[in-house]
Amino acid sequence: MSSVKHALGASAVPRWLHPLAWWAWALGLAVVVSRTTNPLLIGLVVAVAGWVVARRRPDAPWARSYAVFLKLGLVVIAIRVAFTVVLGSGFGSTVLVTLPSLPLPGWAAGVSLGGPVTAEELLLAVYQGMVLAALLACVGAANSLASPARLLASVPAALYEVGVAVVVAMTFAPQLVQDVGRVRTARRLRGRPDTGLKALAGSVMPVLEGALERAVDLAAAMDSRGYGRVGPMSTALRRTSGGLLLLGMLGICAGVYALVDSGTPGGIALPLLATGVAAATVGVLLSGRRSIRTRYRPDPWALPEWIVAGTGVLAAAVAIAVSATDPAALVGQVSPPAWPQLPLLPAAAVLLAALPGVVAPLPPGMMSTRGTAPAAGRRAPEEVAA
Repeated sequence: MSSVKHALGASAVPRWLHPLAWWAWALGLAVVVSRTTNPLLIGLVVAVAGWVVARRRPDAPWARSYAVFLKLGLVVIAIRVAFTVVLGSGFGSTVLVTLPSLPLPGWAAGVSLGGPVTAEELLLAVYQGMVLAALLACVGAANSLASPARLLASVPAALYEVGVAVVVAMTFAPQLVQDVGRVRTARRLRGRPDTGLKALAGSVMPVLEGALERAVDLAAAMDSRGYGRVGPMSTALRRTSGGLLLLGMLGICAGVYALVDSGTPGGIALPLLATGVAAATVGVLLSGRRSIRTRYRPDPWALPEWIVAGTGVLAAAVAIAVSATDPAALVGQVSPPAWPQLPLLPAAAVLLAALPGVVAPLPPGMMSTRGTAPAAGRRAPEEVAA
C-alpha cells in the first residue's frame, strides 16, 4: 500500500508535477465546456477546476491568478448579456421588457437597437457567456497550477523561441496581479486610498514602471545566456522542417476546431488532427537540430502525470462521444425556458477529473495534508525568481 501511495505522489516529499500534465487536464475540461451549453455541467466543470486549484496550488506569485480569471469570466457574462439587451436578436416570444428602439440605415439590415427583450434570448446569452467564462476558468486553472518556467523547459528545442513568447504572455496576468497588489499595499501603508478611481489613476504609473523594469531585466538575462544561438543546418533541411511545421500547425488548428465545433462531422476531426500532429512532430524533430540547448533536471513523467492528463482526456472523450450520440443532453433548453437536467455520463467524467486534487503530489512550498509546514528558509525556485 505504501508503494502505491509513493507512486501516486502521496509521499511526504513534495515535487513539481509536469506542467504539460496540468495543461492536458485543463484543456480536456475546456473541451467539455466547448461541447455544452448546459449550465449545470458548466458549473460542475468550474467547481472541479476550482477545487483542484485550491488543493494543489503552489505558494508562488503566478499561482494567484485563478480568482482574476473567474472575475474576468463574470465580466464576460455581463458583456454578453448587455450586448443581447442592446442589440437584440428577435429570438423568443416571452417578452420581459420593451426598450426604446432606434432606426438604423439600410446597410445595417438585420441589426436592431433596442426593442423587445425576451426571456429566451437572455437565457441563451447567459448560457453562451457561461461557456466563455468557464473556458477562461480552465485556462486560469492551468495557469495557476503549471509553473511557467518549467513549462518553458519542457518545450521542444525547435519551438523554444515561440515558447518564450507564450510563457512571457502567460505570466503577464499573474505579474500584473502581483504588481497591483504591491502598489495597493504601498498606498495603504502611506495612508492613501487603495480603492476607487483615484487609487486606480495613482496606480497606473507604478505598475507600468514595474512592467518595463521586468522587460529590461528579461532582455538582459536572455542576452547573457546566449538566447537565439543556433547551430549549423542546411537550407534544404531548414525549408523542409519549416514547411512540415507550418502544415502540422494548420492541421492541428483545423483538427482542434473540428473537435470543438459540434457541427463538424466526426470522421473529419480525428484524421485531420492525427495528420497535423504527425507532420508537426517530424518538423519539430528536424528543427531541433539547429537549436543548442541544455536541460537541467528535466521534470519526470510518472504515474501521477498519466493520471492527471488521463482524467482530462477522458472527460473530453466522453463529452465528444455524448455530443455525437445524444447532443440534446448537452444543450441547455431555452425555448421554452426549462430547468436543465444534468447529464450523468459527462458529469461522472468531470467528477473523475477532480482526482488530480488527491493523487497529484504536493508542490514544493505548500503545506502537506498532515499540517506539516515546509522547512524554514527553503523556497520554491519560482518564488526566488519572482
